[in-house]
Amino acid sequence: METVVRSETKTVVIGPNRPFVIIGERINPSGRKKLAAEMSVGNFERVKQDALAQVQAGAQILDVNAGLGVSNPEEVEPKVMVEAIRAVQEVVDVPISIDSSVIPALKAGLEVAKGKPIVNSVTGEEERLEAILPLVAERGAVVIGLCNDERGILYDPRERFLIAKKIVERAASYGIPPEDILIDPLTLPAGAVPGAGKQVFEIVRMVQEELGVNTVLGASNISFGLPGRPLVNATFLAMAMASGLTSAITNPLDENVRYAILAADMLLGKDENCSRWITAMRQKEGGGSEERRARRRRSRRRS
Repeated sequence: METVVRSETKTVVIGPNRPFVIIGERINPSGRKKLAAEMSVGNFERVKQDALAQVQAGAQILDVNAGLGVSNPEEVEPKVMVEAIRAVQEVVDVPISIDSSVIPALKAGLEVAKGKPIVNSVTGEEERLEAILPLVAERGAVVIGLCNDERGILYDPRERFLIAKKIVERAASYGIPPEDILIDPLTLPAGAVPGAGKQVFEIVRMVQEELGVNTVLGASNISFGLPGRPLVNATFLAMAMASGLTSAITNPLDENVRYAILAADMLLGKDENCSRWITAMRQKEGGGSEERRARRRRSRRRS
């Protein structure tokens, strides 16, 4: 099964037999004080810079989050979301993932996102299903389904899988086909939940084998509170890909993550003739050689 998302002119296909899809996570003011301050006053230059940098680093889709942590998000976030998406679409032509827990912001984002965007996200909560799925169906968008409900995040992988199944079945009642759903098994911090990674791998396999639906996850939560976070994230993603994961919301500017994804694609037979891996390594080595030559030139000038 393949999930198709589009910008104005570009199409991205997510599927088990396709190369892994990176959804760039950087346009998110949560935890980025400078970005939040700029977005709150209508300055979207850093948003544009992040969009360009992520696409240049290999992101095929960009997640856009406008959560500023204000007390009145339903009033503020829709406008910020619209301006952020417009800013991104001014500088890059890739599909958009509209990321918000605020329903008016999702609705506003759907009105300005070109092509066929992703709605990030719906949960198994009845109130959220009834509010968000009609918006997705009307727009013909793709939706991310999070494996939690009124009970919160459950530790039993089978219980989380049953929430995924509920989302897929409820979506069908609104005319949303399985190929327009990406299931996020929810990643818990490995430092707080022993076997958190294993739980994700199990759910990804169940979703693929029993529901035939594509999957996505946010990679960075697995390493929260741990040292060496980039290495943990990269290893986690490669292992999740071997379990069937087809896309992730992650940071393409992190070389550990980017090269781990390329290597995993190559090892899983999704890189014909290893061409993308070989090209990436040549570029990396060439850049390193140029850096070394520049250092030698500077050293000679000083001596």
